[in-house]
Amino acid sequence: MLCLQMIQFTRYLCVKIYSYCNLCPFTVMADVFRSLNLLETLKESIDHNKLSDVKDAVEDLLISRINLAVMGDHGDEKATFINSLHGLSSGDDGAAPSQPPVSPEEVAGYPNPKHPDFRLWDLPPVPPTSPFEPEGYMDRVKFARYNAVFITFNQALPPHSVQVFLEARSQHRQAVYFVLLASAKSTEKHLEEKRRAGLEVLTSQGVATPKVYLVRPSALEKFDFPGLLEDLEGDLPDIRAHALLLALPALTSTLVARKKEAFNALVWAAASLSGGVSAIPVPFVASMVDCGVAVRILSKAQLSLCLDDGSVERLARQRGAEPSRLKGLRTCVLSAGVTKGEVKARLAAAERDSATVSSKLVEMAMPRHARSASRSFAAMLQALNAAIDEMAADAQKIVAAALGEGK
Repeated sequence: MLCLQMIQFTRYLCVKIYSYCNLCPFTVMADVFRSLNLLETLKESIDHNKLSDVKDAVEDLLISRINLAVMGDHGDEKATFINSLHGLSSGDDGAAPSQPPVSPEEVAGYPNPKHPDFRLWDLPPVPPTSPFEPEGYMDRVKFARYNAVFITFNQALPPHSVQVFLEARSQHRQAVYFVLLASAKSTEKHLEEKRRAGLEVLTSQGVATPKVYLVRPSALEKFDFPGLLEDLEGDLPDIRAHALLLALPALTSTLVARKKEAFNALVWAAASLSGGVSAIPVPFVASMVDCGVAVRILSKAQLSLCLDDGSVERLARQRGAEPSRLKGLRTCVLSAGVTKGEVKARLAAAERDSATVSSKLVEMAMPRHARSASRSFAAMLQALNAAIDEMAADAQKIVAAALGEGK
């Protein structure tokens, strides 16, 4: 009942916002829910007062594993593609080499230095010999453990790769994609010729509605990678799509905006949990839980938005920009470093801010026994969303400046 009243309170606040801003009464809440289908399930859990489900979902959103595999011939383009997905360059710690450190027939794994639950796997190319059994190759490379597989090529598309794709589809695996890796010397005309040749191979082997994504490994914001990412997120379960979105480097302003929406959704879930915990009549328990969860969320946001010193410095090197100039664009103190003291101060300020967390609104909207929970929900929601907005604005400025320097 208490959590249902929190939902009603949120709706009430949205109606009040409407009266001042002439917006749809449920725009605020609808925008949050739209960013993750998973939050529809969270809302149902809150309606049924199942806070344990919400807590588990918050943990899943903060720590969720995703495994992506890159299949194809070893070489500079493939290694660069793997490293770019991690936001790394060839000389960085944890970067994939052009030739894997294992036998060319074995699988090599590369965990993300900042997001250890995001792993990339370098799969060997399919053998050119005949007869070829796709099931045997897939068993050998443990195909089933990967959430998505990129079948890469930079010359002609190996026909045996198509057999692997068809076998994966027969097993109802949708997240398998053909990716043409563009070398730095290739012209767009030459690349389109390779793409057409690849599509012809796919059509000749019976692939319905074939698709080949053209990707520049050293500049993922170009060509078809944004579309590939969109298709990939649509094919993955919500929790895996969320994990991928947060683990990828901040490549474009659009991706930064989508990361911000995902964190807004996570904040909503955490604030709902905070409100439920605040109903427990134990002094200081709620504030300690709020601060601990808030620090974890904002720390993850700093890394996801690539605002930490290491990420900014790597981006500057990759784009030929001055590191100090990009760092100087960080105006939010949390962008440079998330500290428990700063988070506590923001939560305390949100509780005191009568303009945004109005005690009169709470008193009008909620019965007396539920007011502490509603205030905690609203304070955490306001404090964390404001912080996420500031950090995302810094990330937007850094991405825009870096892309401008690169041009």
